[in-house]
Amino acid sequence: MLAPAQLAALAAIHRQGSFEAAAAELHVTPSAISQRLKALEDLAGALLIRRGPPCRATEAGLRLIRHHDEVALLERDLARDLPGLAAGPARLRIAVNADSLATWVMPALAQVEGFLFDLVIDDEDVSQDWLRRGEVAAAITNQPGPLAGCDTLALGALRYRATASPGFAARWFAQGVTAETLIHAPALTFSEKDRLQHRWAAQAVDPALLRAALPCHRIASSQGFVEACRLGLGWALNPDCLVAGALQRGDLVEIAGDQPLDVPLFWQFTRLAAPALRGLTAALRDAAARTLI
Repeated sequence: MLAPAQLAALAAIHRQGSFEAAAAELHVTPSAISQRLKALEDLAGALLIRRGPPCRATEAGLRLIRHHDEVALLERDLARDLPGLAAGPARLRIAVNADSLATWVMPALAQVEGFLFDLVIDDEDVSQDWLRRGEVAAAITNQPGPLAGCDTLALGALRYRATASPGFAARWFAQGVTAETLIHAPALTFSEKDRLQHRWAAQAVDPALLRAALPCHRIASSQGFVEACRLGLGWALNPDCLVAGALQRGDLVEIAGDQPLDVPLFWQFTRLAAPALRGLTAALRDAAARTLI
């Protein structure tokens, strides 16, 4: 039998990155964490953690962490029907893109009780990878699947607009938005994984721009994108619902007229955890219906 305390130690080491941090999270000593991991590795007959820094789970370790997370969700669901089993809220790890979190996801999370949310913020192009590796129980992604052992629900599309300040647009795009001007005008990017600006440029201007080396400021903040555009730092794709007011006031303009980019989003979750996630799934679908197109 797998001991819950040993599985919890494994998950904490992987997510905290060290034995010391895992011990602090679980309120035990680092020696206890080490002993629990060794016992679990002996039982599994496999290396479960690659010692760091940071410490990271092996493929076998990730499978056990996923099992640990799914059991916790199942027990939380069972406790709703058997109050005598009730413990504390279950920790729920979800991968979500920053723009969804900044626009429509947070109100949905606030509607659901019984969870401690652990949000992994990553690009919608790669959030499914977290689910595939077993590091999260669910993800908001632009990949429809199919993904083995998971269900997928379409949520709608988040509409983006290519925006900049009036002064920036006058300086860099006085002669129009072309491949030549986009190669020189500073843009914004969320991270090295963010290809949204490239995708819009390829769709609206020239397919070759999908692989072009656009000059970019890196700003890992949805609200930071809007403020940076407003202040004339660069141009960027911003969610329509975040910039509608700024566009109406004239603080921002669309650099190429009405040419939005719609990014489809999907809610993917492990089939085993589906009953425990029923309430959250309903809240996310309701929130998406109010914001997405």
